Amino acid sequence: MTSVIIKFCKGSNMLDFTLIAAFFIGLLILCLVTKILSLPVRLLCKMIYNSIIGAICLWGVNILLGILGLAAIPIKFVTALIAGIFGIPGVLLVTVYYLLK
Repeated sequence: MTSVIIKFCKGSNMLDFTLIAAFFIGLLILCLVTKILSLPVRLLCKMIYNSIIGAICLWGVNILLGILGLAAIPIKFVTALIAGIFGIPGVLLVTVYYLLK
């Protein structure tokens, strides 16, 4: 009777280890898949945020150019996107483009 219990416990320990290992591997795979799928959403949110900040910077440049009596920069989706992706250099690039146009 005791030998049956000992064999059952040894087999049970092996099953527990396999179950625990499978659980942690599954959890790791789930974390990796979640990370991969959430990356594009984060990138999209960052681009939208940067585009809004770029539009605000372009608005500030428009006010400054209006005070100086120079041509205004139209704030369109493309100009806000360029300013949003490239940041301050993007705002400068769009400003120089429209001043030289």
